[in-house]
Amino acid sequence: MKKKLITAMALFSFGIMLWAQTNNLSVSVARGEAVYKKECLSCHQVDGGGVPHMNPPLAQSSNVLKDKQKIITVVLKGMSDRIPLDDEYYSNVMASHSYLTDQQIADVLTYVRNSFGNKATAVTAAEVKAIRGPVKKTTSQVKKS
Repeated sequence: MKKKLITAMALFSFGIMLWAQTNNLSVSVARGEAVYKKECLSCHQVDGGGVPHMNPPLAQSSNVLKDKQKIITVVLKGMSDRIPLDDEYYSNVMASHSYLTDQQIADVLTYVRNSFGNKATAVTAAEVKAIRGPVKKTTSQVKKS
């Protein structure tokens, strides 16, 4: 009897944990969609298809699906290099989006990594913060302290 109760409790806890992760992912994706529509849609298009030879596609792109650190860095710092991506070259400048919060960047990248036919792990605000590094205080912030 005790074994059955412990097993039932373990399964219940696992179910709750799985539900919470799925719920968190869907919440992050929904917030990320709003950021995408405001910040990314004009260059990367409604379907994530990009613009040939200018703005790379986000749909089923190795750049989106593989290395989280690389895509976080691109969003934070922008990019001006002519880059090869999946046998195509893209040369339009991507502006830095460092003005977005860590959570907004995490949400938009989670949205991109789980939309347009993509299926990848979520990006967390902690991962963005680790790449962004320490935020330096401006002169006006130092005077207020």
